[in-house]
Formats: sequence, C-alpha cells, structure tokens
Amino acid sequence: MAQISLTFPDGNSREYDAGITPAEVAASIAPSLAKKAISAAVNGAHWDLQWPITEDAQVSIYTMQDDEPALELIRHDLAHVMARAVQEIWPDVKVTIGPIRDQGWFYDFDRAEPFTPEDLGQIEARMKDIINARDAVKTEVWKREDAIKYYEEAGEPFKVELVNRIPEGEDIRMYWHGDWQDLCRGPHLQHTGQLPADAFKLTHVAGAYFLGDSTRPMLQRIYGVAFKNRKDLKAWEIMMEEAAKRDHRKLGREMDLFHMQEEAPGQIFWHPNGWKIYTTLQDYMRRQQDRDGYVEVNTPQVVNRKLWEASGHWENYQENMFIVEVDEDHAREKTINALKPMNCPCHVQVFNQGLKSYRDLPLRMAEFGSCNRYEPSGALHGIMRVRGFTQDDAHIFCTDDQIEFETAKFITFLSKIYADLGFHNWTIKLSTRPEKRIGSEESWDRVEAALGNACKAAGYEYEIQEGEGAFYGPKLEFTLTDAIGRQWQCGTLQVDPNLPERLDATFVGADGAKHRPVMLHRAVLGSFERFIGILIEEHAGKLPFWLAPRQVVVASIVSEADDYVAEVVETLRKAGVRAEADIRNEKINYKVREHSLGKVPVILAIGHREVEERTVTVRRLGEKQTAVATLDEIVANLAAESTPPDMR
Repeated sequence: MAQISLTFPDGNSREYDAGITPAEVAASIAPSLAKKAISAAVNGAHWDLQWPITEDAQVSIYTMQDDEPALELIRHDLAHVMARAVQEIWPDVKVTIGPIRDQGWFYDFDRAEPFTPEDLGQIEARMKDIINARDAVKTEVWKREDAIKYYEEAGEPFKVELVNRIPEGEDIRMYWHGDWQDLCRGPHLQHTGQLPADAFKLTHVAGAYFLGDSTRPMLQRIYGVAFKNRKDLKAWEIMMEEAAKRDHRKLGREMDLFHMQEEAPGQIFWHPNGWKIYTTLQDYMRRQQDRDGYVEVNTPQVVNRKLWEASGHWENYQENMFIVEVDEDHAREKTINALKPMNCPCHVQVFNQGLKSYRDLPLRMAEFGSCNRYEPSGALHGIMRVRGFTQDDAHIFCTDDQIEFETAKFITFLSKIYADLGFHNWTIKLSTRPEKRIGSEESWDRVEAALGNACKAAGYEYEIQEGEGAFYGPKLEFTLTDAIGRQWQCGTLQVDPNLPERLDATFVGADGAKHRPVMLHRAVLGSFERFIGILIEEHAGKLPFWLAPRQVVVASIVSEADDYVAEVVETLRKAGVRAEADIRNEKINYKVREHSLGKVPVILAIGHREVEERTVTVRRLGEKQTAVATLDEIVANLAAESTPPDMR
C-alpha cells in the first residue's frame, strides 16, 4: 500500500498508509488523544475524524480545548440533533437545511402546524435524551442516484432538490446520528455524547423561505444557541437580558424618539427628540469633514436607469432597487428611473464636470446622501435595518500613489470620531483579493500593501480576511465592540479603480495625458439611522450630555416656584443648553420617575428654599444622591457639558 507522510504541529513527521483516518492517526499518537479527539485540520481544512487522508499533509488533531473547531462542531451537531428530535416527535415534518450561524444554528422545517414555545421545550428535552444516549455518528459517500432514491422513498422532497443542486464531481455525503440521517458536508463529532447537554438553548421560531426563494411556501425556522459549557451559556443569557433592556426600539418609545408604521415599511418617522439626536450628530460630522478637507455635495435621489446601467448596478443590484416609472410628456414609452441605493455613481458625475488636474487630487467629496434599498420585510429591524437611510458617505478621488496617505489620514479621522462618541474598542479587518477579480497581481500586491501600511502608520494592527475583497479592489472594515460585547461593522474604506473606468472619470496628469483616478469609498458611521440605534443601545439610552435630545428638565416642587423655574430655563437656553420646564401640579417624585424613564440626563428641582437662595437641587440620571448648586454654577457647568467634544 502506498505510503504518505503526515507532518504535525511540532514539526515531526510520520509515515502512514494512504487512506488512514485522523481517528487512527490520533490513536497512533496516544490512546488519551484518541479519546479526546473531535476532528482534525488537514492542510488547513477542517476534517472529520472518519475521512481518509490520501496524500502528504500537515495534520493537527483537535480536542474540545480548541475553541473555534469545537464550537463549530457543537453547533453543527446540535442542528442535526434538533432535526432528529423534531422528526421523532412529529414524524410527518419535512427537513430542509440547518447551517451554523453567529453563536448557534438554525434549521428550517416544513410543518403544517406552527411551532409553539411549549414545543421548543419538548424539543430541548428530546435533544438531551439523544445526547445522553451517546449514539454513534457515522458518515458515507453515496452515488447521486442512490441518494435521490433514498430521499424520494423517505418523502423528503427538499433533500431531493438539495442533492440535485450539488455540482457534479462533489461528494454526496450522508451522516447518521444514531438511526437518523441527514445530507451534510460535515465534519461532525464522533458520537452525540460529546455534546454538552447543559450548554444549549432553543431561542425562537421565525418564518423563512427555502433557500431564500420568496416564490416558495413559507417554512418554519427554529433558532438555537450553544456553547462549550453551562457557564458560557449563562453569560450569554445575562447578555441577552441586558440587550433587551437596551433595545433601541423599547428605548425609542420611552424617549419618544421615533416610530414606524405599516404604511411605510422600513422607513422612519422621526419625532422631535429623535431628530435632535440626528441633526446634532450630522452637524458634528459636517464640522469634522470640513476640518479634514472634504467638500460637501448633494445629488439627486431619482436617477435614470442609464446611469445605473453604466455603473453596473442595474445588472448586479437591481433586485435591491426601487424602480420609478414616469410617463414624461405622455410619451408612449415610460422613462425608467430608480431611487439611488448608493451615492457613488452620482459623485463621479460631479467629478466629471470640468477638467480635473493632478493638482486637484486628492479630492475628498462628501454627502449626507439619502438612499433607498429594498430589504425583505422579514429582515427589517427597527432603525438598525431599514429601507430608507442616510449615509455619512464620501469618496476620495486620488492617484495610486496617494492611496496609502489618504487611507492613514482616514483612519486617524475615524478614530477621533469614534473616541468622541464613546467607542474605544474597535478593530480593523483587511479584506484581500477574491478568487474572481480584475487587475494584475502586481496592482493587487501594491494596493493591499498600501492599506496594510496605512493601518500601521496610523498606529493600528489589522486582521486579514482572505478573499473577502471586492472583485475590483481590497477594503478595510472597522468593527466596534459595544458595552455588552456585541460587534457592529460600521466604518469602511473600499479601493475602487473600476467605477471611474466604467463612468469615464479622468484627470490630466503632470505629463499632460489623461489618467484614471482611483476612488476610495469611505464611511465612518455607515448610516445615521443604524448608528443612532447602536448609540442608543451602547449607552442604554443615557446618551452623552451633548447628544441627549432633552438635556435638562427644571421641575417645580411648589407652584410658588414657577416664575423662578421659567427664569432658570431661559438662562440655560441662552447658554446653549436644551432645557424645559415641568410646572405641572404633580409631586416631584412622580416627575423625577417620569423624566428618568425618558432618560433626561439632569433634573433640576426647585422649591421654596431654592427660590429664596437662588439655587437648584441637581439630580443626575442614574445617581441616587442630589447636590445643591447656585444658578451661575449650574449654568456654567451644563453649558460646558453641552458643548460638542470637537468644539471644547
């Protein structure tokens, strides 16, 4: 039998018969390793312990101590165990797909009756029975016709369709968890007893279309989460409880910021309080961009399809665009337009007006551009994911030689904004060339190096995302981590030589010839709507004083204080503080509770003593203790706090 050489992480190599499995390799190293093994890495690929190795390879054996592969297997196996439990309880249910996601998995089922919360409890209990049974997990590769026949006889039409979708030449792999079987690429654990029975939870049920096809009947999707141990699950549950308290939709109602309604799906009705946050943030961003050398433009929201065809969006993005047909001058053929889903093609039109010289570059062009994109109704989520939004969008037109400097400059610009908004924990990911791409290897080498060097020049490390760049260029992604550990991808910088080429953007170089500029698409916040949602949840509604829509409420304790209340409010407003009076005939404790629920940062209480001494009693949100201050002191202090950080 042919021999192969396997090299291990310590650099040692051993000879084995071709076709040996990682399970056998682990056993050859030590019986204890064989017992602990869960999977392997073979030349960097995640490998089932049962799969044969047929050629020389770099091999690592994974155990439950290896977090990433362990969690992948736990979540993937639990998806299968959940599907098995469902079919054991309700044999008529048809199964479809069950991939891992985020911190868990989901599985889609075709069932006539809707799953209930009580059903989820029953499924969880059956899953624990299956885990405790320690059933073996086995795998085989089948012929296509055998797999189709098997699923047709089992009455599983979705599995038949999935088999037919597998490209010719790819293995059709079958997995058994005990006597229950599923079509799956793998890998999986070696028996169900390797799953932690106390570290998973079924969370909720939602509707879903098979493979995302909205023309198909609706399926039922059960979601679950899983971790390596009970402690990690408990930490997740605590985080979810905290996230529920911070939910921007709940706080939006309590703070009277916005609402949404069915007549305008995915669109936001901003109330005065919410719009004050929006405009304050926008004013701050405008000042920052002005200081950093940006020119601000404004471009149309409705643009003829000809521009979208030229830019490539009509072919590649049309399903996400809102089409607008206009019968202009009662012509026989309607003019077809689209609401812009992005600002880039319009910015190139501004660039193309008039002759540009190399001396005009870099040109930093910004717009608070209102965009509209079709999102399926099931994907909409408060103000975090909407159909109508405004981006803090900008495009930097520059030469190849300017990419590194402009990128470093942008990272410094972004870092200051994030710090001002209270975000100090964020990371950079560099997405590199995908398999399908345009441009020479030399140009990709140069631009990827420029982005990496820019990160280092700005003082930041970065993580590589292999193959995740666009077909025309690499990009940087900036991901925030919030107060409870959730991550939000907000800022981006995308290198794009493609759109200037498609839309014929040129500048005159020092040599007198025409050249193509490079376009850097960049955003700091992403969309104002989503970022405001993130801010609300990050601060649990207790926004920084300068951003708070209602900064101060001056509340009377007795009616005799009403005139002084009005004077205090007027004095604060003249000092630039957003202040309002509450002279209702209610007890002060009632007023404090109400305004605290509305997340007003400062409440100034005024009674007989305060009127006589021309003072105020200061109560800050979240603090039990109050303090007494003179009118001059509190006005000076609050005026300073209300000043945006870039103006202090």
